[in-house]
Amino acid sequence: MELFDGRPQNTEGRLPREVRTYDYLDKLGIEYKRTDHGPANTMEACNEIDAVLGVLICKNLFLCNRQKTNFYLLMMPGDKKFKTKELSSQINSARLSFADPSDMLKYLDIEPGAVSIMGLMNDKEHEVKLLVDEDVLKGEYLGCHPCVCTSSLKIKTKDIFDVFLPAVGHVPEIVHLVGEME
Repeated sequence: MELFDGRPQNTEGRLPREVRTYDYLDKLGIEYKRTDHGPANTMEACNEIDAVLGVLICKNLFLCNRQKTNFYLLMMPGDKKFKTKELSSQINSARLSFADPSDMLKYLDIEPGAVSIMGLMNDKEHEVKLLVDEDVLKGEYLGCHPCVCTSSLKIKTKDIFDVFLPAVGHVPEIVHLVGEME
């Protein structure tokens, strides 16, 4: 794996959702580093990507309530364990579970394995509420996918929260997850 500055020079063969991500980041003037890789299906693969980027990639979980009336994108450090009960009480939503892949595609234009904060640029109706564990804010950079699981980005945390999120009209709710470290 190699680390590149910005978008790929040739976007042939890349999915439109990935190219749209680069277009959007470039339009906003957000600088980013990129690495391309095979699908990261194991923790070992994720650790290799983290090492190349020099950052811990965030764990992004797409959740919903039992009635499927509220959808949430949770960003948390990749090394924390997620406990539903811990989050449910903070956001007053009982019975949180993982949302269906069809809802992920409908609201974020993302498929399982590629869930990312970048998908919020596709949520024009603001159907998804962004939840961010406070520890995510502590790092200078964060890692995420450009709406596909075969590339990963390194972006300044400040650019995500001060430029990207205001541009897509999403205001994060900061949550405190203790979660046992793995």
